[in-house]
Amino acid sequence: PDPVALPDSTLDARIAQRRTAAADAARRFQAAAIIAESRVAVARGVPAGSPTWVAAQTALADLDAIRGETVQLVTDLEQEASARALAGNPAYPALNAAIDEIANQALTQADRTKTLEGALAG
Repeated sequence: PDPVALPDSTLDARIAQRRTAAADAARRFQAAAIIAESRVAVARGVPAGSPTWVAAQTALADLDAIRGETVQLVTDLEQEASARALAGNPAYPALNAAIDEIANQALTQADRTKTLEGALAG
């Protein structure tokens, strides 16, 4: 039988902190995406370098920064999982679930940003 991970309140607290940070990033990303969508819509077809185009690019950069925070949270959790594995500890289901959940959030954010970038480009 597979070894069972024992409860770890310290790890659970770190996971909860990362989930809270991811939820905050998701809220901020959603708000920033609404702004970016508006700016991209206004900037479509205008010359690169114009004020409206620069405003759209800046809004897209804001999205990338927030997505970067989300990716960092995944990296932090993956490092936790790797450290556990290297120490010979069994997989921690709550940790793996948080990794999957936040990684999916980062992918969704990347897809939305890419769609907006495509809309601005063309």
